[in-house]
Amino acid sequence: MATFKLHSATINFGKKDILKEISFSLKTTEILGIFGRNGCGKSTLLKMIFGTQTKGAIKISIDEIEFHPSRNVSIKRIAYLPQQSFLPKNIKVRDVIPIYFSEEKKQDAIFYDALIAKLATKKIGELSLGQLRYLEVLLVGNLEHPFLMLDEPFSMIEPLYKVEIKKLLSRLQAEKGIIITDHYYEDVLDVTTQNLLIKDGIANKIENKKDLQKLNYLV
Repeated sequence: MATFKLHSATINFGKKDILKEISFSLKTTEILGIFGRNGCGKSTLLKMIFGTQTKGAIKISIDEIEFHPSRNVSIKRIAYLPQQSFLPKNIKVRDVIPIYFSEEKKQDAIFYDALIAKLATKKIGELSLGQLRYLEVLLVGNLEHPFLMLDEPFSMIEPLYKVEIKKLLSRLQAEKGIIITDHYYEDVLDVTTQNLLIKDGIANKIENKKDLQKLNYLV
């Protein structure tokens, strides 16, 4: 079991402090939900952890060893699913899989997935939002990285694929620590083991829907 710790993360844009007091700990087999209104810094925080947002200051450790996000690409500890789709639209599903996995066993895990097998000959651009998001979570989730960050995996997708993504996350949880951000709070609360809400740059612990209401996230 591996342990990821965010000791601190601070960032400002101009005179506005976006993140001020943010910290949490996440072990493999746990799923953390991060809530917050638009502009609160959720996506910015994920990008800081992943290493693509270099502005600001962040301190991370994995298994008590300091971890620099700038080394993430070479060390392969944290995988990241951004809000926007990252797959080329004119390539068939079956041809995308070898781009990410060279091992036949890994390829088969994607190709023979019950939902993906039916879509193998379709081009990425022909998939529905739910089909596309499920494929992306499956691809990123099967990487070797022990920690996985998903930015809005449930947003605007069909109910069927929300259910299937939840099942997939349950399987991935056995080996990975997962961070999820999404405005579809009920879907997030269905799968998480711990939650926090970012408000005024500060991380507040959340236990349930009532806590979201108390902090005026829900009106």
